[in-house]
Amino acid sequence: MRRAGDSDATAAADVWLRSFAAALPTVRRAHDDDAVRGWFAHVVVPRYETWVAVAGEAGVVGLLVLDDGGLEQLYLDPSWRGRGLGDRFVELAKRRRPEGLELWTFQVNAPARRFYERHGFVEAERTDGQRNEEGEPDVRYVWQPVIR
Repeated sequence: MRRAGDSDATAAADVWLRSFAAALPTVRRAHDDDAVRGWFAHVVVPRYETWVAVAGEAGVVGLLVLDDGGLEQLYLDPSWRGRGLGDRFVELAKRRRPEGLELWTFQVNAPARRFYERHGFVEAERTDGQRNEEGEPDVRYVWQPVIR
């Protein structure tokens, strides 16, 4: 895992596109492939703390995007799910934001919800989807470090 550079934007966007299609087949995407690639190239990678997982010739196989509020994006190439990469990204996010994290995921994304709950995130809010571009009901999760 390493910080993403400008040259990683297209590969990261392609991971996002493959992951979204595999994990959320019933959710309407708000933007086409070219718009997603442009968003990664002009917004995500240059403006946010973006990390990628690179696996030899496979190239970029996962991405993590952090903003001031926490975990903005975590997507894995479908063929790389279940190999511990998501766990490593969450641990990285917790180290980078030790004061706490929040994130949003769609209510229909049960595997992601179980994943985040397993990592100590607690459901804090549900919406009807009126505030996101997809119009899909979502849920906000929060992680706070344990203070001993």
